[in-house]
Amino acid sequence: MSTYILRHDQQSCISCLACEVHCTSNKHLGPGPAPCKIITLGPIDVDGKPSMRIVFMPCFHCEDPWCVRACPTGAMQRREKDGIVHVEHSLCIGCKSCIAACPWGTPQWDPVTLKAVKCDYCMARVDAGLQPACVTKCVTGCLSFGVSTEVPDPRRERYARYIVAEPLGNGKEGP
Repeated sequence: MSTYILRHDQQSCISCLACEVHCTSNKHLGPGPAPCKIITLGPIDVDGKPSMRIVFMPCFHCEDPWCVRACPTGAMQRREKDGIVHVEHSLCIGCKSCIAACPWGTPQWDPVTLKAVKCDYCMARVDAGLQPACVTKCVTGCLSFGVSTEVPDPRRERYARYIVAEPLGNGKEGP
């Protein structure tokens, strides 16, 4: 597991795609590849009302990444010091093995460079003590990034506030 976590608060997200735009801009990518993606599901019925669900899909920086195991040249790498999974572009031959191996579709094909690209938490920015581009440009602040043990979970915080305000056992379910 990566030292870091990139957390998305679904309730605060408005699906503006600023994260996608600034991610691709930071990586100097053209149209097509999206190392982080916003997926909008719905409308769906929630208690008789239409509702949308917004899912943020960056790389999960797996402890034993399938993309790394599938790469024949060692271009797909996992850093020992913090678990960030990244592409070493000088080693990538464009075989797409990493793309086929990832069950979440995280590595993307860059038709300009003919190589794989993926979310690497904007590794150069993180190494410089900065936040990933998607986090800094999020207009609602629904993205948070940091050491996994230190990044607050807004869902748990909302639930804790709900429990204090409306103790369970009164016939109501949680948020």
